[in-house]
Amino acid sequence: MKSPQSAQPGESAVLVRVESMAEEMTAFLQELIRIPTINPPGENYVSCAELIGNRLKEFGYDVCYVAAEGRPEHSPEHPRVNVIGTMRGDDPSPLLHFNGHFDVVPAGEGWTKDPFAGVVSDGKVYGRGTADMKAGIAASIYAVEAIRRAGLRLKGTVEQSGTVDEESGGFAGVAYLAQNGFIAKGRTDFVIIPEPLNVDRICLGHRGVYWFKVTTMGRIAHGSMPFFGVSAIDHMAEFLSAVDGTLKPRLGQRRTTMPVEPPEARRPSINVNSIFGGQPEGSLQTPCVADRCAAIFDRRFLAEEPFEQVRAEICELLEELRRRNRDFHYRLEDLMTVLPVQTAPTAAVVKAVGEAIKDVLRKDPQLIASPGTYDQKHVMRLGLVEQCIGYGPGRLNLAHQPDEYCSIDEMVSAAKVMALTAMRLLGTA
Repeated sequence: MKSPQSAQPGESAVLVRVESMAEEMTAFLQELIRIPTINPPGENYVSCAELIGNRLKEFGYDVCYVAAEGRPEHSPEHPRVNVIGTMRGDDPSPLLHFNGHFDVVPAGEGWTKDPFAGVVSDGKVYGRGTADMKAGIAASIYAVEAIRRAGLRLKGTVEQSGTVDEESGGFAGVAYLAQNGFIAKGRTDFVIIPEPLNVDRICLGHRGVYWFKVTTMGRIAHGSMPFFGVSAIDHMAEFLSAVDGTLKPRLGQRRTTMPVEPPEARRPSINVNSIFGGQPEGSLQTPCVADRCAAIFDRRFLAEEPFEQVRAEICELLEELRRRNRDFHYRLEDLMTVLPVQTAPTAAVVKAVGEAIKDVLRKDPQLIASPGTYDQKHVMRLGLVEQCIGYGPGRLNLAHQPDEYCSIDEMVSAAKVMALTAMRLLGTA
């Protein structure tokens, strides 16, 4: 493998080819947006996987579809189907794998444009999933296609995958591929995940996450005589007060050395995802003291915080409330734990992308870490692939927002960076 700094034959021709494909790339992105792959529940996954697979076949890849057999999410109503395209070079290695998830979160309210029409306006493509992250899928596919159309062949092997369920943890997507050897140490050398992290930045990793559920148990009684009961909602309020008054000030004193963006995310955080208790909203209400209340929490933690400490702090808050009040009963359930990950800034894939950014954008790249997790966790923790980064078009702050969009110019620039990166990591013939 040549060093990232070494010039490759035909690089200028490839960059010109990427420019010439901007309209075609945009049209493909629009096709992707018009398939509403909404998660939950996981709609239209097969159609989107086939759209990607058919384009990859057209571009010379060997294509296979990988259903997440055995996963509880994979069902006849909402099948979890991933697609992988492989373009073999003269040698099986090095192998560069581009991975993009094609599931999107629900559109939500507040849109001024149809979220699933792929509207183009003022040089931007609008729609749910444009930035996060269907523009990244289009950019990586057309980056490699530009090399082929320029009459060059990669010496190493390149793969493209479109995967499911990243928005809900990625367990039927990249995790499934890693567990079944499709992305694995000894097979896969480099992985680039084109998440929307801004086209001039390289994401080295992400913070950790601990999702947990707390259920408080009370005692039912007549609503006119609440003194005969114990309100589980009151108990949950006590716990929320302890989180605000005790835990959050502690978290505010901690700071990571990871280059997390935005800077506010360099401190740990805790958020209440949902809360529910008592009688269901919309039902006929009866006068009762609530005997159940539950809340789901999202605790983001730093590389400097051992997970055992993160969980122990929650347990200590709950136990302190129990010690104060013998009627305080609770249950703590672990829902999901993801440890922080970070690729070394000196890794070959980081250097290659960094040099390509300099050549395309004429600026030094910023090395960052993500405030939230993405599928890098599975590539590194399950696949044991050490060289994995996030790099792609789109703005991080537009993800999951109304009127989500991606600039066409940024998508084209990202494709140029990816093309140069592939050429320099794999070599050309």
